[in-house]
Amino acid sequence: MLNPKGGCGKTTLTTNLASYFALRGPMPTIMDCDPQGGSMRWLEKRHPNRPPIHGIAAYKKTMSATRSWQQRIPMESNRLLVDTPAALSNPDIHELIYDATNVLIPVMPSPIDIRYAARFIADLLLVSQLDRRECHVGIVASRTRQNTRSLRQLMRFVNSLRIPVLTILRDSQNYVHAAGQGIGIYEMPHHKVKRDIEDLARVVSWLNRWEVQQPQSEATAETGTFVRPPHRPMQF
Repeated sequence: MLNPKGGCGKTTLTTNLASYFALRGPMPTIMDCDPQGGSMRWLEKRHPNRPPIHGIAAYKKTMSATRSWQQRIPMESNRLLVDTPAALSNPDIHELIYDATNVLIPVMPSPIDIRYAARFIADLLLVSQLDRRECHVGIVASRTRQNTRSLRQLMRFVNSLRIPVLTILRDSQNYVHAAGQGIGIYEMPHHKVKRDIEDLARVVSWLNRWEVQQPQSEATAETGTFVRPPHRPMQF
């Protein structure tokens, strides 16, 4: 998940997608690059009996192992979801998207978030020279409320871009309750989260569409996600 603006929903999107892929199998991997460590705290709350998710605390520095060893991805994991930090520089952005299969950009419906997203997307496409033939980009409108002026402003902005709006996630307490238990909405009682699952399913469907197009000899990754050779999971 990629957006240098903090509080836009990157961790929520990362953890809920990881939960979905864990239920589906095989085990996905979360790489948490955010010093706040939100995704890692979520994993710490996750019960051992839940479908496994591998976690990499990429924001931590250690002298006891090389960087490549610290960030190694299990061979059985074919999905890498990267929770990126706020306040990224252009070189950081370029490094993060270099091997990404898909880039998800969560944007909240507020004037500040929209202005921030406009500058960031311009940098992403122009400065970082993202090749959308190789890396697929989608926008997720997060924490929205229907029939509000802010949502209308957000939709006018995203519709002006040549980037698809994958879904609109409502401002739902279900995400808060799930986060507190180390689970995703796909692991909650369906009758309570039916509406939220329908919204998130549009993102899952978009990601799965690109997976079908991957060569059979390679795994896949999403962003948030990037791929590290020689083992290449699908990365977002």
